[in-house]
Amino acid sequence: MSALLFALLVPEPAGIPGSARRDRLADAVAIGLAVGYGALMVPMGDATKPGAAIPWQLDVAVGVLCALALVARRRRPLGVALALLPFGAVSVMATGAITVALFTVAVRHRAPVVLWLGAANVATSAGYFLLQDDPPFPLWVDLLVRGFVTAAAIGWGLFVRAYRRLTQSLRDHAARLEAEQHLRVEQARLTERTRIAREMHDVLAHRLSLISLHAGALEVRTDARPEETALAAGAIRTGAHEALQELRTVFGVLREGAASRPEPPQPGLGDLPELVGTARASGMTVGYTCHVPADGPAVMLGRTVYRFVQEGLTNARKHAPSAAVQVLLDGVPGGELRVTITNPCAGTGHRPAIPGAGLGLIGLRERIALAGGRVEHGAEGGTFRLQAWLPWPA
Repeated sequence: MSALLFALLVPEPAGIPGSARRDRLADAVAIGLAVGYGALMVPMGDATKPGAAIPWQLDVAVGVLCALALVARRRRPLGVALALLPFGAVSVMATGAITVALFTVAVRHRAPVVLWLGAANVATSAGYFLLQDDPPFPLWVDLLVRGFVTAAAIGWGLFVRAYRRLTQSLRDHAARLEAEQHLRVEQARLTERTRIAREMHDVLAHRLSLISLHAGALEVRTDARPEETALAAGAIRTGAHEALQELRTVFGVLREGAASRPEPPQPGLGDLPELVGTARASGMTVGYTCHVPADGPAVMLGRTVYRFVQEGLTNARKHAPSAAVQVLLDGVPGGELRVTITNPCAGTGHRPAIPGAGLGLIGLRERIALAGGRVEHGAEGGTFRLQAWLPWPA
């Protein structure tokens, strides 16, 4: 019951869907509690007997009006509480509305302000005692009851205030973490795009230098035989065609640092056996099956496959260091080149997993998407499977 009242009486922060409806419901509950508590206190305080401060009918009317005034407590909690406090000296029914008003002030304002209001509310019980002709209880009883109820309302309000500040700080912290995660993901994508662009820069520089070399030879060798001229022209045509393929593959990639130091020649499909051998030398158990000739796919496609297998082996080493890894490559020109890396799920090994940022798969997905392919990964039947499908032009 207390949890329900807590949820209803605590206003939702502005901007949350459904907060207006909750506010109306909270107002109705607050008024109901004020009227219910006041109606309970009227007979208990002997307000219906002769000699009361005011006739009980007037007492009830004042209390109901005070309860209705709680509708404005959300906009002006301190003003409503100050306006209702004097009625505690003449009306027992009004104590319910005053208690709810004090609770609202405790939620919205600092503790010193609330404590002063609480002390004033307890003091009004002495005024009510003096206005009675024949008080049914000693003054200390009135002070004790009013003080207990006031302390309970203020304490609950201060707790709600602390709870709201805590939940708001948790919301802010979660929002910051989400923003940082988005930033890391975008940085990983940008890093992968930059790496691809730099690889393209080096490969294109190599191809264009060969084109320039053959063209220079044709320019200098004016006495070359037709066979030699045809051979040089064919080399120029092939180099230009491959350079255009590289440009089409990486077109639109965001590139930073174009003027930076050229990187070493990038590995390709033919370097996969060496990569697998290095993984085996480090203690991994790797099975490698390749149904694709090393000189089959284009250079850019082979380089993408190499990076995919490299990241897959790194991922397996991190999360399942003692598990056996299987690498499979197959496909046909004019169709798709499929790369599959499988290993048992983590938990089967004896060595602790290597920590990582968890952004490697994001970079892989970005690289494969730029090549026109797709990536799937997930665990099934105790086996983790990482697969990529890449278009393989005929």
